[in-house]
Amino acid sequence: MLHINLRALATLVTAVTAVNAVPVTVNAEPNQFKAVVELFTSQGCSSCPPADALLKSYINRPDVLALTFPVDYWDYLGWKDTFASPRFSERQRAYAKARGDGSVYTPQAVINGRTHAVGSRKKIIDKSIIAMDRLSPLSVPVDFRIEDKMMLIDVGPAPDGKAGSATVWVAIVQKSGRVSIGRGENDGQTLTYYNIVRELTPVGMWTGEKDTIRLDTASVTWPKSDACAVLVQQGIGGPIIGAAWMGLDG
Repeated sequence: MLHINLRALATLVTAVTAVNAVPVTVNAEPNQFKAVVELFTSQGCSSCPPADALLKSYINRPDVLALTFPVDYWDYLGWKDTFASPRFSERQRAYAKARGDGSVYTPQAVINGRTHAVGSRKKIIDKSIIAMDRLSPLSVPVDFRIEDKMMLIDVGPAPDGKAGSATVWVAIVQKSGRVSIGRGENDGQTLTYYNIVRELTPVGMWTGEKDTIRLDTASVTWPKSDACAVLVQQGIGGPIIGAAWMGLDG
């Protein structure tokens, strides 16, 4: 079950009025994504470091939105993951339930919310990216920008003109984090993680028609936020049908 962050309810804004202000606009990078790759990983998992390192190569690809979702279910092994959230563990379980295979493990890469692969197996992930672009593409356009302290998310219409339903999520991202691990399976190692999701908040619903969601940027982001991602996702653990990315660090 997904937890709804009550803070998101306070960020929804229905109208914006700027008086005697000079608008400042920051735009998302052009949306050319073929796939969203979500890596479920843990600092307490000895099999995860190769997958964490591999994710960096996907971050550098303009056609892939790559995100790290640290899970907490290995914390009992002796090291508490410093980035983990139980909500990310629940997200991973929701994917397994939606697929019907019950497969939850680390490192696990989930592609477009539809299929999964061991997070360190590049060839399988690459094949999945190609397959998902053909079978389950990111077909809904998303434009993401900040104007005069307001975050505006434009979600385009369904490409086939049919009604749809999807949740619009905003992910707050830390681009990298280096951790010296003192116990557990990775004891003594210093590891670097990339595009770490620190908060994932539902901010609105999309119904198949063009729509704009307006948010107070300060209420959504953290003072040290590096970036934001937007995911448009059907159901709980369902397909991702649109995505956008925007750096916030200048």
